[in-house]
Amino acid sequence: MNTTQNNDLAARDAHYLWHPYTQHKTAAPHIAIQRGEGALLWDDKGKQYIDAIASWWVNPFGHSNKFIADAIYKQLTTLEHVLFGGFTHEPAIQVAEKLKEILPSNQQKFFFSDNGSTAVEIALKVALQYYYNKGKKRTKIIAFENAFHGDTFAAMAASGISFFTEAFSGSLIEVTRIPVPVAGQEEASLDALKELTKTNDYAAFIFEPLVQGAAGMVMYAPEALDTLISTCKDNNIFTVADEVMTGFGKSGKNFACDYLTAQPDMMCLSKALTGGTIPMAITTFTQELFDGFYDDDVNKALFHGHTFTANPTGCAAALASIQLLQQPEMQANIQRINQQHLAFQAKIAQHPRIKTTRVLGVIFALELKTESKESYYGGLRNKLYNYFIDKGVILRPVGNIIYILPPYIISDELLSEIYETIASAIEEVH
Repeated sequence: MNTTQNNDLAARDAHYLWHPYTQHKTAAPHIAIQRGEGALLWDDKGKQYIDAIASWWVNPFGHSNKFIADAIYKQLTTLEHVLFGGFTHEPAIQVAEKLKEILPSNQQKFFFSDNGSTAVEIALKVALQYYYNKGKKRTKIIAFENAFHGDTFAAMAASGISFFTEAFSGSLIEVTRIPVPVAGQEEASLDALKELTKTNDYAAFIFEPLVQGAAGMVMYAPEALDTLISTCKDNNIFTVADEVMTGFGKSGKNFACDYLTAQPDMMCLSKALTGGTIPMAITTFTQELFDGFYDDDVNKALFHGHTFTANPTGCAAALASIQLLQQPEMQANIQRINQQHLAFQAKIAQHPRIKTTRVLGVIFALELKTESKESYYGGLRNKLYNYFIDKGVILRPVGNIIYILPPYIISDELLSEIYETIASAIEEVH
């Protein structure tokens, strides 16, 4: 019965659905997930999977989290949605008040949208329009090489993974990329930025603070980023911290920017914002940026909006998620996972097939040695992915890079199973 149901679901999926980042001509049938609990998922054959990447980094508190579900239910029975143009509601105000308590102190204004890409889109539009409102022409953006900021047009332009964006290269805003200040490249990164500041062309510098997620969890030091942010401030270039992936505890602190001395002008938040329940994003701003739109001239307003802006149900989920994040037990879980990652790193780092390993907070990554550069969705990556799925572990390698980013509530036993599966893959998959 279960097998028949699975075949039916797979056939129905193939008949109707278009999945993200998928070449459907060559892709395997999609696995039908029926339910989840904690760090585990089950498909409709009854097979169990460990969600070792928190379902694309959105689900830190576990699947079917009752605390968040209860908050959503309570909100649904009071006010499920109301338009945010001309109206407001307490859940949105509470989210802003709660974020104000935990974000860098210069973040004063909060603009809601739907996902990480739209959060970035809004930040870049604000940077460009700010100077337009001032009668100045700053039409370009600075970003890191190999960045990923999303799939809407401005977010694509700021991203540096070419095969995601090359079909649209003639339709994007102008972005200049500088080297990522990884160890040994700090000076080259700073020099490249300083060269760009000699003009008055650039409105903003956008970055993934301390960890480039889609590039393969590439990590760099906060001191290097502090220097880049300070240089931008000295030259009136706004800074945008894309914390869509790193936000809400992933780095070991509430936000990766908490490791910095300098403060960004804007921050982009999504993914774990609602604990993996309801799509929602927020872009945060300094008072200076808001004031650049505050005018008697209506044309200087920010004409951007979404139908579900500040959806009350999503706000309720966000409030519950932030409350969970702040619990001492959850903070202890983050530190526990970090210690487990460090222990695994110490055990495996010297393996002859491993080129590098890195850990920050709940993020672990290792890079396998390859004879040639492994493509993003290359043969080795696909073999590894299929091996992990066969073993009941959801991991999505990036080329030759395997990373773990688990829910914070994962047990030590399940973490050990993930580590053991990766260790066996290193021996068996070539």
